[in-house]
Amino acid sequence: MKSLMQRLAMGATCSMALALTLSAPVSAAGDPVEGAKKAYTCLGCHGVEHYVNAYPTYKVPRIAGQHEAYLVAALQAYRAKTRHHPTMQANAGLLSDQDIADISAYLASQGK
Repeated sequence: MKSLMQRLAMGATCSMALALTLSAPVSAAGDPVEGAKKAYTCLGCHGVEHYVNAYPTYKVPRIAGQHEAYLVAALQAYRAKTRHHPTMQANAGLLSDQDIADISAYLASQGK
């Protein structure tokens, strides 16, 4: 039979494991159908072949067919402002985790 201290320690360990599990970020699968509805703003620049931004002048990359995990990481970094680009930071800052997952799933499903 376990001592009271052993049972309390076991209970504390279980409680801590449960708390860590519940506080971990949930990674929702992206829905490309929903992503198609949400990606209209993205496609205004990234969907135009050979698009060059007026100021500052730079070529806007096409992102259709890019790896889904890369797109998720990039959008999360823009949202967190750890990846620099003011326009992308502003747009990504409006997206939820589910929006990012859906948009990334949609863009990844598109051919290059």
